[in-house]
Amino acid sequence: MTTHRSLSSLAVTLLTLAVAGTVRGAEEADLILHHGKVITVDRDFTIREALAVKGDRLLRIGTNDDVLKTRGPGTIVVDLGGKTVVPGLIDSHTHPTSACMTEFDHPIPQMETVQDVLDYIRARADALGEGRWVVVRQVFITRLKEQRYPTRAELDRVAPKNPVLFATGPDASVNSLALSLSGIDKGFKVDGAGRIEKDPATGEPTGILRNCTRYIKVKPAGHEPAEPDEERRLAELFHDYNAVGITSIIDRDTADPAIDRYRRMLDSGALSVRIGISRHVETMGSLDKVLAEVQRTAEHPLRKGGPRLHIIGIKTYLDGGMLTGSAYMREPWGVSRTYAIDDPKYRGVLFVPPERLLPIVRATVQSGLQFTAHSVGDGAVHALLDAYEEVNKQTPVAPTRPCITHSNFMSCEAIATAARLGVVVDIQPAWLYLDTRTLAAQFGYDRLRYFQPLRSLFAAGVTAGGGSDHMQKIGSLRSINPYNPFLGMWVAISRRAQNFDRPLHPEEALTREQALRFYTINNARLLFLEDRVGSLEEGKQADFVVLDRDLLTCPQEDIRGAQALSTYLDGKRIFERRD
Repeated sequence: MTTHRSLSSLAVTLLTLAVAGTVRGAEEADLILHHGKVITVDRDFTIREALAVKGDRLLRIGTNDDVLKTRGPGTIVVDLGGKTVVPGLIDSHTHPTSACMTEFDHPIPQMETVQDVLDYIRARADALGEGRWVVVRQVFITRLKEQRYPTRAELDRVAPKNPVLFATGPDASVNSLALSLSGIDKGFKVDGAGRIEKDPATGEPTGILRNCTRYIKVKPAGHEPAEPDEERRLAELFHDYNAVGITSIIDRDTADPAIDRYRRMLDSGALSVRIGISRHVETMGSLDKVLAEVQRTAEHPLRKGGPRLHIIGIKTYLDGGMLTGSAYMREPWGVSRTYAIDDPKYRGVLFVPPERLLPIVRATVQSGLQFTAHSVGDGAVHALLDAYEEVNKQTPVAPTRPCITHSNFMSCEAIATAARLGVVVDIQPAWLYLDTRTLAAQFGYDRLRYFQPLRSLFAAGVTAGGGSDHMQKIGSLRSINPYNPFLGMWVAISRRAQNFDRPLHPEEALTREQALRFYTINNARLLFLEDRVGSLEEGKQADFVVLDRDLLTCPQEDIRGAQALSTYLDGKRIFERRD
């Protein structure tokens, strides 16, 4: 009997020890970072000393002593030495598949003057030979010293035997041969939104096209990439995103081939960023076909994708650009040499009329997708808000987080309406940095009062997310547009612009805390992943960045020069600075 009791006690003791061991094993961290400044960006913006990771999740955030209790024999322990840790940074607006291929065929120099553009075109014409298309994309006239398009005559002079397209989005300047090959003459009629600028004396096209690049019959020139080239270049770009602390992005205009490429990269383990997809849907043509594309997006398997890759909604284009003189404004642009505008009543170009926009927005909301549209001018912003307002009368729009992409020119009324409807905005501070000089010269300082009104948006409770609109080239500061998030934060905080002598309406500047939210938890909401990423909280994915400086206390000017020392995605280090 005694022996039986002893065996029973031993069994209980062994069971107790086994359970305790199991619990300790479950709480044992794979990775600990301690003795740092961990900026959690949680609801209360809590500052902690250390964090622990198990698997792909954050196991514990807290004091050094508390977190070090999760240390086990297999735990990797990193002493931060006082360095700052922030959540993985998120870019709300990129175009990676096209951006990474810009220089696949040949390097493209920085072009700062019209003469730089002409020299490049002449060199490309010589390299390609007669008859081959010479194409320059996204060298914006607002960023050229002369702040104007190269003229048809100038393009003719440097490339008389080559068709030339100098394109900035849907707008362009072209030479005579490009016009001829595309069938554009004085009698050419535009179908839909857009216009061909014509000489008032002769009626001949000047070579300036507003939202009419679609009519140019351009043909590819140069070395064409194969699929492995595309995936290799994408992986290089994503690594460069990681190098500046970016762990998640939204591709704001994704075509089906890009979606397929992302899926292959995910399957092969080559996707080092989380990607939210805004699938491109063309708004021209049959309305039934447009609505069918919306439905096809809603039924795509990646609507139920995981936190690394999923479709969040659709993207369309509602107006032109402020960099090209075609953004749709509530008041006239004004006659302008810079933008080649001679009509004092010209307000820009609205691509989708309200009666057509409304059913597209309604179908998107009813399908549960996020709708967003490129909407730069305040006229376009109000047009999109009007559509959201109308749809909201029957179907609540807020659950789909309806978005305004760019939303550069706003108004007090637009901010209030966005807040009431639950509309989110996707804004690029680098545009303020690069283009304020031209915009202030065109519109005057006062008309820019609600240009990127970030503080007003935050105060109204509108979720605003920071992005880059990265279009071309690999390199966070040499790219068009720069995707360095620390530059973006500095601009949002300082409201300082290149070649401009004062802050642009500093009353709209963000605090440092807000700027961090702008590139983390706010963008996580735009991604529909705020329960997974965007802040450092127990149970969330272990996406975080170790920085070389404290963004909350360093001199303001130093924010723009911040560097990621190491970047982690799902608890795995995906970047470490070696220099």
